[in-house]
Amino acid sequence: MSINRTAITRRTLLGSAVGLSATALLAGCAKKGGAASVSDTGILNVGQISDSVAFFPLHVAEQQGFFEANGVKLGERPRLGTGAKLAAALKSGAIDLAAGVTTDAFNLYEVDKTARLTAGLVTEYYVDVVVGNDFAGPAEQAPLNDRVSALVGKKIGITGPGSGTEALLVHLFQQIGKDANKDATLVNLGAATTAAVGALKSKQVDALSFFQPIGQVAAGEGTGKIYISPQRGDVPSLAGVVHGCVFSTTAVLDAKKTMVDGFNKSMDQALQFIRQDKDTTRTLLKSYLQGTPDGVIDSLLALLPEEMSASHAISRAAYDKSKDFHMQTGLAKNPPDFATFVPQASQA
Repeated sequence: MSINRTAITRRTLLGSAVGLSATALLAGCAKKGGAASVSDTGILNVGQISDSVAFFPLHVAEQQGFFEANGVKLGERPRLGTGAKLAAALKSGAIDLAAGVTTDAFNLYEVDKTARLTAGLVTEYYVDVVVGNDFAGPAEQAPLNDRVSALVGKKIGITGPGSGTEALLVHLFQQIGKDANKDATLVNLGAATTAAVGALKSKQVDALSFFQPIGQVAAGEGTGKIYISPQRGDVPSLAGVVHGCVFSTTAVLDAKKTMVDGFNKSMDQALQFIRQDKDTTRTLLKSYLQGTPDGVIDSLLALLPEEMSASHAISRAAYDKSKDFHMQTGLAKNPPDFATFVPQASQA
């Protein structure tokens, strides 16, 4: 029982600084029922949660001139830290496209039925559970449920409540009949790599549930190891699920159709470029993840072709798997069907 109270208290205190204003804004918009705002129609403002691997195609498209070639004039490019802040910025009109994860898109749809999923970037669940080198639990090769059981009662860092990082833990704990929000202490750390790895190193947390490249960075500097990884096949139920994505609203899609189409074409070019030009991709990855050791860059470079989408278009199978996952975990109460949520131009 004490663990339950600790988890709720810790999440309440730490979460208030991360997502309160964004959550309040979304809630306010939901009550008012107003349409999302749209910024200057001559500019496309694109926000993203962080510089995680999922959003690397945006960096490639910028650096290789794909956006400019496809008639896209980029404006603001903020890194907003959490999915709640990302969705709030989209709703307010501060950004036009939001690069996040499907959890964020479903959360926005719950308060704004005009939300739409416009592009898939990653078709593997690219969040890993990372533990310290002295973690007292079964080895990484042990059965999945044994490894998950070792996380019960532990302090686990996540980016924030309602995030894809929390979603993975909820799903894993359900497999062993546990509740991640009651049977562990979830600590909201935001999206910064240094803060997450630092929390693990200082033993503020026992483990992290975090997006790539956090696990690779922790392993590369000797701070920890990747304990559970859906991407490497540890969680078969999540294989082939659309995860990293771009979402928007119908107001933006109507007002800026030409530029959104150009954005999606740029994503197609970037995704193909990542597969075809490894040398330049490596250089671009180093500039995207500044200060990341070469060994970590090389390990990520090997993963990119395995987890990146072939194009921006989203398949019904990948979408339905994501929808089922979010319903099962309770993170989305009533997610929309494929035809409603994914515009025809974005359907594979």
